[in-house]
Amino acid sequence: MFEVKTLDKPDERRDFPRGHLEAVHMTGLDFAVATFEPGWRWSESVGPIAGTDSCQVHHNGYMVQGRMRIRMDDGAESEAGPGDVFVCPPGHDAWVVGDDQVVMYDFAGGMAQEYAKAD
Repeated sequence: MFEVKTLDKPDERRDFPRGHLEAVHMTGLDFAVATFEPGWRWSESVGPIAGTDSCQVHHNGYMVQGRMRIRMDDGAESEAGPGDVFVCPPGHDAWVVGDDQVVMYDFAGGMAQEYAKAD
């Protein structure tokens, strides 16, 4: 089956402090576009919604704009910026670096399915 959807009309949108997520759901692919404003930090903006100390969603991402710093639960840190492709396992915090909005695409599925979704 061939499917096409446009991000101009996502299947759902989830708003959270200093950001939002738009998701499309297709056969074999749940795709998310996340937008984070300056000052966004997972532990402050999404953590209270998730009810966990760190993000437990796996990400396969592509950074469209802005810079994001990620700290794993074991203390390892890295940063991703425009044009970077990354894989980030569960167990991390993340935050916007600088004054630019972050836009990232996530192909892993978990973000589109469960990220910032209140039970």
